[in-house]
Amino acid sequence: MEHRFTGPSYTLGIEEELMILDAETFELVNGIETMLESIPADTEGDVKPELMESVLEISTTPCKNTREAGDQLRELRRKVNETANANGLAIGSAGTHPFAMWEDQRIVGRSRYRDLIAALRFVARQELIFGQHVHVAVDGPDKAIHVANGMRVHLPLLLALSANSPFWRADATGLLSTRTPIFRAFPRVGIPPTYRNWEEYSKRIDFMVESRTIEDYTYLWYDVRPHPNFGTVEVRVMDSQTRIEHTLGLAALVQALVKELCEHFEAGKRLSTYPYEMLDENKWLAARHGLDQELVDLPKTKRVATRELALRVLERVRPHAEELGSAGELDGIEDLLDRGNGASRQVVVYEANQDLREVVSEIIDATAA
Repeated sequence: MEHRFTGPSYTLGIEEELMILDAETFELVNGIETMLESIPADTEGDVKPELMESVLEISTTPCKNTREAGDQLRELRRKVNETANANGLAIGSAGTHPFAMWEDQRIVGRSRYRDLIAALRFVARQELIFGQHVHVAVDGPDKAIHVANGMRVHLPLLLALSANSPFWRADATGLLSTRTPIFRAFPRVGIPPTYRNWEEYSKRIDFMVESRTIEDYTYLWYDVRPHPNFGTVEVRVMDSQTRIEHTLGLAALVQALVKELCEHFEAGKRLSTYPYEMLDENKWLAARHGLDQELVDLPKTKRVATRELALRVLERVRPHAEELGSAGELDGIEDLLDRGNGASRQVVVYEANQDLREVVSEIIDATAA
């Protein structure tokens, strides 16, 4: 399999899936074509459709650090907000829309998405969810495999920090990341298998392609995956963030973790091994409780407060973030730990008046801030 793991190392790109909303009713609107026709032609970065017409994705170009990415992402948010407002629409960012119904959403008129519906049926139709993806460049194929393998243990913590979807179909689900079990219905998702090296990864993916199971590796929707065409490792476990400082904080943390794992590989060290079922259990605990309970402190069997684990990881990787010029954005992680993740904040708004439209109004305002 061809790849572009050639560097420069640690450049990053951020993708956000956003909601297109009616500015008065706060309901989702099948408005992607209106947005694409109206967005300024000189927009830096990318604005593109996703599976459903009520979803819009923005993505940065490769950036040196999260400070540069932040400048670009803020401008992207500003332009899509202005474009939406000019068309009687609004933009919101969260892991799910609190009261929307997937049955009301139209599928985008692109062959990839129509083929996806044809293949997966209900599983794809009900995927009305919104995520944040972070790409970090790595300068070697075996190193990329090592990083992807090593990121598996950090996925539950990243999910706990980013959990931002406590409502689904006008129901308070009791989960802080409802997006997680919804997406779990898809094939080839969740915590990925490990691979010994690039050669084994290539052979196993080629086997799937040759057997016509998948068209190419982009049909592997794991929480973390090598992305050969971009030369990056892509982390996909996180809910979309309402506040941009949280998006950037998570991106800075991911970038620093990738740097730590690259240096681990360069030093010739071996990764610890973890029982898959415990990685998966930690992910469930993160989706259920966010930052408010405990995770298992792998490879030990002891449980530890999720916030304590986050602080420990944050302090360990902060020097990497400083070297990358991304340390300032880690303030977003500290804010999540101090004031709660997006899901917790949504619940506070809801409990005041039991009004999900008030929750969406708050999401719209904070997304545009």
